[in-house]
Amino acid sequence: MSQNTTYTSVKRRDRLLKERSIDAYRSERKLPDPTLCQICGAVFTGGRWQWCEALPIEAKETRCPACQRIHDRVPAGYLTLSGAFFNEHRKEIMRLIHNHVERQRTQHPLQRIIDTHMKESGDMEITFTEFHLPKGVGEALKNAYQGELQIHFPEASGQVRASWSR
Repeated sequence: MSQNTTYTSVKRRDRLLKERSIDAYRSERKLPDPTLCQICGAVFTGGRWQWCEALPIEAKETRCPACQRIHDRVPAGYLTLSGAFFNEHRKEIMRLIHNHVERQRTQHPLQRIIDTHMKESGDMEITFTEFHLPKGVGEALKNAYQGELQIHFPEASGQVRASWSR
């Protein structure tokens, strides 16, 4: 074995790539500050969408991601409600859901319900504009009424699917 081994440095050419978001409704570029949603009145300022008491005078106008999803009818999440208990207490459960969503919406303007409809099977499906909302509503239902909550995060679609039954 030779004791005169020399080492040379090799310059690495790999780099970290910026991960692309799977949400096509999130803008890749920063919006001008302030930007006003022409549909709901939410304002993009300080790097996020928020509610403002006084609307900015010289704001650019666009549609916020939630209003765009509602317009395109492309939900970010689904919650399916089923079971005999749900059918017996539908009004009470729907009141809890709407109260939970309204509390979230006051702090996070992009978190809204898109649609609520009955399936042929008798189950109810609720669609949402944000990924976090089906999980949050499902957990609120489970805390209030117990039942079984299942949450699926399929990576390919980028849509959250949750189901609650009792």
